[in-house]
Amino acid sequence: MNLREMFLETLLFGKPERIPLQPGAGRRSTKARWHKEGLPEHLEDAQEITEYAYRLAGGKLELPKVEEGFYINERMIPQFEEKVIEKKERSQIVQDWKGNICEISNEYTLEYLRNAIDFVTRRWIKCPVETRADWAEMKKRYDPYDPSRLPEDAKERAERLKNRTWPIGFHFSGPFWQLREWLGFENLCMMFLEDPAFVEEMIEFWTEYVIVLMKRGFEYIIPDEVHISEDMAYKKFSMISPDMTRKFLLPCWRKWGEVIRSTGVPIYACDSDGFIGELIPIWIEASINACDPIEVAAGNDIVEFRKQFGKNIAYRGSFDKRCIAAGKEKIDEELKRIRPVIDNGGFIPGCDHGVPHDISWENFVYYVGRLAEATGWL
Repeated sequence: MNLREMFLETLLFGKPERIPLQPGAGRRSTKARWHKEGLPEHLEDAQEITEYAYRLAGGKLELPKVEEGFYINERMIPQFEEKVIEKKERSQIVQDWKGNICEISNEYTLEYLRNAIDFVTRRWIKCPVETRADWAEMKKRYDPYDPSRLPEDAKERAERLKNRTWPIGFHFSGPFWQLREWLGFENLCMMFLEDPAFVEEMIEFWTEYVIVLMKRGFEYIIPDEVHISEDMAYKKFSMISPDMTRKFLLPCWRKWGEVIRSTGVPIYACDSDGFIGELIPIWIEASINACDPIEVAAGNDIVEFRKQFGKNIAYRGSFDKRCIAAGKEKIDEELKRIRPVIDNGGFIPGCDHGVPHDISWENFVYYVGRLAEATGWL
């Protein structure tokens, strides 16, 4: 059974030969620590690091790899100029590619705001959409028919991927995520109450924009998954109420789901940090059938979720990163906690977010080994 088959069999509650080994990836600061503690300097790619840790843990099987994907560019075109506005003693005021003005530490460059290179704390000062005039200008940056939104070699790439042995997916920002990027978190939350019509207008625009992008991609290839990012929960609750979520976001998620299902894509997945217990039932209503990363520190209990929601939704993640940092005993305890869900199916276990730099290389190797045992690779 190849990786693509294992991926689909696992998340669709089938009978995989093995569960995909996906322990999670470290960001720049994590890898810098690991290089000092035994990871060879030339290893930077997440797949290579996983395989090296797997070998150190005693793994003998050949780990399948994801060789290439089919990526769709949803980002604004053109992007805003990235620039430093003011340098302070320890921080800097910058404008990022999205038009946000924020304050970050001097240890980071603007590159860190362009991609998820590392965990970067920032103070938001100004977001790009404050008025309807701003919105009118912002919309011009989202032409779904721009040729550069698809790979230059789309036809040839799709042909190469036709008989792939690994899963591929399309990824898009969800409506809450995208409006927060335009408006800022506080402004968005206030606008839900003070100008709901404006919120609905922006969500409708984003809904149709993403549908066009999906359909353009589907003309070339049907992926195994469409994955959306939302990040709309705190430690104990979702950032807006379930009622507001159903009113403002569910129509978009449902509409996307109809397009996804009609095309034959088997996995429709959603990502959100924080406590997602209030959101899962709504995702299921939208035909979303997988979610991640199930952060334990936010109060998510995957064992309880399985009892509540049965096999209506699958999961990825849910291995408490704090346990990996704490060492072997805690790693063993955490694996014991989630083992019933592993055995029940519909679950690819892994670190419940990016692997932070407080996790030592030694602990990561031990964790990969135990995870490999639990998923059938050892």
